[in-house]
Amino acid sequence: MKALLSLSRRPSRLLMGGTALAGLVATSLAATPALAAEAVDKPAPVADLVKAVNIPYDRFTLPNGLTVLVHTDRKAPVVAVSVWYAVGSKNEPRGRTGFAHLFEHLMFYGSEHVSGNFFAPLSEVGATDMNGTTWLDRTNYFETVPTGALDRALMMESDRMGYLLPAMTQARLDAQRAVVKNEKRQGDNQPFGLVDYEKLETLYPAGNPYHHSTIGSMDDLDKASLDDVKGWFRDHYGPNNAVLVLAGDIDLATAKDKVTHWFGSIPAGPKVQPVKVPIVPLKAPVEKTIHDSVATTRVYRMWAVPGLDNPQYLPLSIGATILGGLASSRLDDALVRGRQIAIATEANTETFAQGAQFVVSADVKPGQDAKVVGAALDAEIARLIAQGPTADELQRATMAYVSTQIRALESVGGNSGKAPTLAEGLLYSGDPAHYRTELEAAAKVTAADVQAAMKTWLSHPVFALTVEPGTRTAGGENRGGDDALPPAQPAPPVANTAATTPSADRSTLPAAGDIPPLPFPAIERATLSNGIKVYFARRSAVPTVAVRVAFDAGYAADPVGAPGTEALLLKLMDEGTEKLDAIELARARERLGAAITAYSGPDQTGFQLDALDANLAPSLSLLSDFVRHPGLRDKDFARVKDQQLAAIDAEGQDPDGAALRVLYPALYGPGHPYGTAPSGIGTRAAVTAMTRDTLAAWHQAWLRPDRASIFVVGDTTLDAMKPMLEKSFGSWKVPVSAAPVKNFAVAVPQPRARILLVDRPGVPQAQIEAGELLDAKGTDDLVNLRTANQVLGGDFLARLTSNLREDKGWSYGVYSMIGQREQQVAFRIYAPVQTDKAGPAIAELRKEVTGYLGTSGTKPVELGWAATGSARKLPGMFETSGGLLEGIAGIIQFKRPDDWYTRLPERYRALTTTDLDKAARAKLDPSHLMWVVVGDAAKIRPQLQDLGLPVDEVKATD
Repeated sequence: MKALLSLSRRPSRLLMGGTALAGLVATSLAATPALAAEAVDKPAPVADLVKAVNIPYDRFTLPNGLTVLVHTDRKAPVVAVSVWYAVGSKNEPRGRTGFAHLFEHLMFYGSEHVSGNFFAPLSEVGATDMNGTTWLDRTNYFETVPTGALDRALMMESDRMGYLLPAMTQARLDAQRAVVKNEKRQGDNQPFGLVDYEKLETLYPAGNPYHHSTIGSMDDLDKASLDDVKGWFRDHYGPNNAVLVLAGDIDLATAKDKVTHWFGSIPAGPKVQPVKVPIVPLKAPVEKTIHDSVATTRVYRMWAVPGLDNPQYLPLSIGATILGGLASSRLDDALVRGRQIAIATEANTETFAQGAQFVVSADVKPGQDAKVVGAALDAEIARLIAQGPTADELQRATMAYVSTQIRALESVGGNSGKAPTLAEGLLYSGDPAHYRTELEAAAKVTAADVQAAMKTWLSHPVFALTVEPGTRTAGGENRGGDDALPPAQPAPPVANTAATTPSADRSTLPAAGDIPPLPFPAIERATLSNGIKVYFARRSAVPTVAVRVAFDAGYAADPVGAPGTEALLLKLMDEGTEKLDAIELARARERLGAAITAYSGPDQTGFQLDALDANLAPSLSLLSDFVRHPGLRDKDFARVKDQQLAAIDAEGQDPDGAALRVLYPALYGPGHPYGTAPSGIGTRAAVTAMTRDTLAAWHQAWLRPDRASIFVVGDTTLDAMKPMLEKSFGSWKVPVSAAPVKNFAVAVPQPRARILLVDRPGVPQAQIEAGELLDAKGTDDLVNLRTANQVLGGDFLARLTSNLREDKGWSYGVYSMIGQREQQVAFRIYAPVQTDKAGPAIAELRKEVTGYLGTSGTKPVELGWAATGSARKLPGMFETSGGLLEGIAGIIQFKRPDDWYTRLPERYRALTTTDLDKAARAKLDPSHLMWVVVGDAAKIRPQLQDLGLPVDEVKATD
């Protein structure tokens, strides 16, 4: 689901811990020596990689105090626009928790010269990566637009910065307050959705600016008046409290001209005063147990530790990675693979500008004692503090960190690309190039540094939290508030800094500019000696190569009656090869900075390598060993099976997961290859019955060279790749036996409109899913139908979201989609709504679908943003190698011509409202929609009585 207008529910940075440090990216790396294929133990030195990371930028400041950073990257005709305001939830005074995030929403919904919401004009010109987020230390807005649409983006960003209040109304405040409250309910409704409240409220004492959640409390949101929010804007959102970054197809002279034109006339605002966030360790250990709608018990250990303003944050983050952030981490080795008392472990540091949380967790294996698992966590933490990390652990942790950053090199914008990297460095650390300081420091961190930092901070009393399955012990309605915050202070006087730049003409939105030809490279082809087809495209912007080996398999190839077979095999394959056990395989990947991931879709099973150029040959050899020679050891099988059974239980507790476990078997029938939840993890009964030999037989039958295709995108050539691929995969012999086939001849159930109700007592929201099967295949030309779906529910501007989110405030977001499957596809609606509106929401959704297919077809304005906007988005979609690889793989999988995407702009421009209406009316039938509702049945069932549909209470399949 798109998370438009979202507060960032994740931390601004998850340093190490297996998660990318947000935004440490680069635009150029010097070449590093290539390695021999056998040199797995001799990867390129981390320090050599770090030395070459660089994001060149220019900087200027307008008289009103707006700081502007400019980075030129001409690889695609797009420009990333990123505006960061130095205001977050830490700046909120008593009684106003949630204001920063509420205002983020309000700033998306029209200004003096831009009527209505900001998404329509930006979607019309093809903006991608378009969103806004709020967190403890900042609020940011970002979009990546075609170069010709830059003036429109800058006009709109400047208008909300300088001309917002004339358009602020009580009705707008009430509407967005309702949306934010539903966003809060949606977050609270997730498994472990209350942990963030417990974490912040315990680790930071009352009155500390980090004590309360960014989402705020329902009471504080309800108390926000129109005068309150207007005052909040005047005090915090002036140009002198913001950083604007332009990155992409732009240069300094052009940036100066355009930024001065649009932002120069905005006067400075009050200077936002610094906020102190003291890190005060707990005076005594805190132990607490709460209950939630979760499948397994989770044990946490947490400490408040320094943030980005203290150099110890980096060795603490590396320590967390070593402890529980790598596939070969100490916690996994000891608790999951060793003693087998946990099914999953994790450690990371959630790092902010002025503080952080060191968080360690373990999911208790069913039947094990949570106290024993907690003691084991404590013992491993103590062991790392006492012994410090080994040299090999340190190398692998820093290589994982650096290689993750290098893989983010291509993106100019979004929430973690070059533009936000520069903005974050300046806003938090006073230096746009702070990413270099961090990378250089990471390369120099010693084992003694890690040991000392952990000893200093983790020797303080711990917060030990246990979350057990059961009825939720505490709701989240008014969590996130803090009555002990400092009172509101009057803003300091504003200096006389009225801009001298003449005001720009804002009477009309700037034009979008011409749509340039799509820069989609030619697909080069080769065939290995055993017949495997190779598809290649060159991208030289960054020194990385992505290789995907895709097989015609997927979870649709699971044996009848044994759903979850492929998923269990992929889990077991990650436990090692014939030569390398799980720990050895993980360490080999980490030393190389190579990411090898297995993925499952309905029709394909794939294995992707993301490698650094310098380590490509040994990384490719490792991929080949992983795919062709899995270990499938008996000693790992039972443990991996337990993990999958736990995942099945967890999916049944997740509102969306539970709904999909009901919907897909009901639509396709449980015997159909597609008649299982999209996760593909199967049922408890099926997985329990599986044996190691079952998985080995599936691997031999389905993962074979005559079912494989290889896709390569990156900084190399096909001539250079082919010998390496021949060595790695060309010697793989095709079996003599005939390849199996999937049986799509299974009859699907007759469509029957009804409601399937899954009871979840006490949860704060209802999860609605609806679907119907279409007389269409994914290999058909569905451009018209998919564009029609954009109008109905496939876009933030679409009718379903406009109704339930914008008009009524019942939901945070509602979407519809057309499935991506090679055979028969389904139409699906996703709609989480507040519990007391479940029945009315279904009525409204039915009304919207029926109306669109009847007398209220596509309007010209909808055609504009759905069709023309889609054409303009294409350059942004293929900006990165990852996007390009997906595009090429889709062309091959769905049997498209090579020029499919280059012809799409012309096709979009030629579409008419009649084309969209005809496509939708030919395929969609609202009388065939089947509805699934997951929520508190006692409160929801009475709402369903007047809908005229039969209601059956069911359970999510086990």
